[in-house]
Amino acid sequence: MTDVPPDEAVRSSNSSPVNEVPYSIYSRKEKWLIVAMVALAGFYSPLPANIYFPAIPTIAKAFNKSTDLINQTVTVYLVFQGISPMLWGPVSDRRGRRPVYLVCLSILVGSSIGMALCPTDSFWLLLLLRCFQSGGSASTIALGAGVIGDISTPKERGGYFGMFNLGPMLAPCIAPAVGGALSQSLGWRAIFWFIVIMVALCLLCIALFLPETLRSVAGNGSIPVPRHLRPAIPVVGRKAVMSSPSSDDILNRNPKQSLNPFILFTYPDVLVLVTFTGIVYAVNYTITATISSSFAIIYPSLSETVLGLCYLPSGAGMIIGSSLTGKMLDWEYARIKAKKGDNFTIEYARLRIMPFYLLLFIGCVIGWGWCLEFNSHVAVPLILAVILGWTSIGILNTTMTLNIDILQTRSSGATACTNLVRCSLAAVLVSLIDRMTTRMGLGWTYTFWGGICALLLPLMFLEMKMGPRWRGKRDLAEKAEEA
Repeated sequence: MTDVPPDEAVRSSNSSPVNEVPYSIYSRKEKWLIVAMVALAGFYSPLPANIYFPAIPTIAKAFNKSTDLINQTVTVYLVFQGISPMLWGPVSDRRGRRPVYLVCLSILVGSSIGMALCPTDSFWLLLLLRCFQSGGSASTIALGAGVIGDISTPKERGGYFGMFNLGPMLAPCIAPAVGGALSQSLGWRAIFWFIVIMVALCLLCIALFLPETLRSVAGNGSIPVPRHLRPAIPVVGRKAVMSSPSSDDILNRNPKQSLNPFILFTYPDVLVLVTFTGIVYAVNYTITATISSSFAIIYPSLSETVLGLCYLPSGAGMIIGSSLTGKMLDWEYARIKAKKGDNFTIEYARLRIMPFYLLLFIGCVIGWGWCLEFNSHVAVPLILAVILGWTSIGILNTTMTLNIDILQTRSSGATACTNLVRCSLAAVLVSLIDRMTTRMGLGWTYTFWGGICALLLPLMFLEMKMGPRWRGKRDLAEKAEEA
């Protein structure tokens, strides 16, 4: 393994020698507060899509349109959910996290007000507002990933990223129950007023408290930023002692960055990671999105309220998986780094536990299909939903944490690329799943997708072996270009 370059690029950009200022001046409590704020914002990325599902029949009736036509609003939402972070992510990597957060959340509030007031004879306006709603909400995941990359080292990043992902991953499990209850009791417009109120509170929280963390602007947090980038109430980092920038700060204040995130798809290690993440996410999203429709047919005695509650086991699995995976990633990083020494690579440290997660995920996907095929007791698929939630978020946390590790100064752009791939694949798979289950049956359909996921396993071993070499060559080329 001596021909594999050590993880110097990641280590040098994420740590400082003794006697120099630390990578981040924020205390552990302050970092957790920052992570909590960006996780709250991330919660509102998938929320408008999933809270909307139970109201689709009601909205179809209100607008005098077919359900299939109303489903176009879901399609356009997924399309813009994939596209918009490709704009906002790179902009935040250059201009700052705070202003992009404020713009995106403001767009989400405005478009949600428009949807709440949308006349029922203007279907075109509903479609247009869904595009803006998605464009405003989708980028909060890429922005949050960028913030975590700004404030955390690889040693601690797994735990922070695991907790951050709770926000965007819990929304699909909680939102349908909330949306169904609001639509049934107060009408479909109440769903969008609910989004307006909740997002406005989040926007206020970001405006008041979130510091600017972009390292090319704020360094490790000790460098003064322009007034428009400062929080109204600087409760985070206010006790930090100002110091002159270290070499680490200087390097991070002047990275050569491109506003074109598509160039990241030319990096083979990034391409492997986004492909792996995208396929697993699309399969899990399809299972989650079809819980209510599948259960309504297979278990006709379940009420709408109970169908909404059936999403909660998946959420419970995500809570468990996010907490365990984050701690495990940090523990594995420290253990393997101490064991490997100069032969340490970040790819091996992050992905060593991935085969376990993937094999368990595959087994549950196949089991899910055959449980529904044979009309097993409802408790069986709900137990599988817990494990699916745990393993899917474990895979997502692992691959996205590694993406931030290897693309430190372009973390939002890297996450935007992942978002584009996974949302695009999810949109395609959701549009195909009904036809597949009709022709193949539930059991063979999910056996097929489990088999597709099994084909991903060699990609992880390829990433562990070749990733350090690909990254090393890229780092050398970038250093030569800068010189």
